[in-house]
Amino acid sequence: MSPQPKHFLDLDVLDASTLRAIIDSAAAMKKSGKVPKALGVPPGAVLAMIFAKPSTRTRVSFEVAIHQLGGSAIVLSPQDMQLGRGETVADTARVLSRYVDAILLRTGPPETLAEFAENATIPVINGLTTRSHPCQIMADVMTFEERKGPIKGRTIAWVGDANNVATSWVHAAARFGFTLRIAAPADFAPAPELLAWAWTEGADIEVIENARKAVLGADCVVTDTWVSMGDNDAQKRMAALRSFQVDEALMAAAKPDAIFMHCLPAHRGDEVTDAVIDGPQSAVWDEAENRLHAQKAILAWCLGAPKTRKAKVLKFDPARSRAANAKKQAKKAKKAAPRKTARAKGRAKTRGAGR
Repeated sequence: MSPQPKHFLDLDVLDASTLRAIIDSAAAMKKSGKVPKALGVPPGAVLAMIFAKPSTRTRVSFEVAIHQLGGSAIVLSPQDMQLGRGETVADTARVLSRYVDAILLRTGPPETLAEFAENATIPVINGLTTRSHPCQIMADVMTFEERKGPIKGRTIAWVGDANNVATSWVHAAARFGFTLRIAAPADFAPAPELLAWAWTEGADIEVIENARKAVLGADCVVTDTWVSMGDNDAQKRMAALRSFQVDEALMAAAKPDAIFMHCLPAHRGDEVTDAVIDGPQSAVWDEAENRLHAQKAILAWCLGAPKTRKAKVLKFDPARSRAANAKKQAKKAKKAAPRKTARAKGRAKTRGAGR
């Protein structure tokens, strides 16, 4: 029976030690500029990338990542495939599993991602759904730790719509042990079931409707676009989120050495001002670069062979066996021979001395 594929679907379904190992691997590859052979990525591995939604960073970073790992990528859209003409998700997953080594899916409904993973016999990676964006947050945690050291015990402030990226920040807070403050209007706050899960997992998460209170004393301020792909209530969102813009005054409420992050694309003048995104506290461009290193580590984890200890092979040598047996028998005979007591040894010495 073939082993279960290692899917990278969401941070909440992976344990903290696995996520930590992936981030550490990404940081090591970035520092060395090399891909360790020990990762065990099959030479010539092929990644199928299916984009039902537009992409810049996810597409380019994953395509470059698989090339740097010694593989290649095939980029597809539903319109390029029979999937766009009514073939089922399950059938598509089964067929692609026979051709390629892993599938990256950037789609809308999380149910589509789940169906792909249920029917694929190769790893499936979540490139984004309307629910979450875990690959982005892996790069974000990596970026924070590059700039500020370990994220555990620190405070992150999310400002704006509690969208799919915010959901993955909630998952990350539970897995990496940092405090997350979310500033959002009531209509765009995190789902109650998401918060219930996080609190059950022991996460330190607070939801506040005042942006300044959320940012006060934070180590990092994060935001995202107010209108995401597929949102059809743009005017309502813009009106509700206007007071959640990250400007210089809001950044001043955070720690003096706080950093600013944004997953991009940014709508300058809406959720963030030019002065912040281009300013000295911005880590946005490092964050964008780290998508490449994080994707490389995610792919290596998904595709890498499990580590196994080599079995020691013993060769039979008849001559050596006979010699070892003779030595064993001699040792046995010596052990069985009667030993002289200390008194007997003394008498023998006395007899010898009188002669």
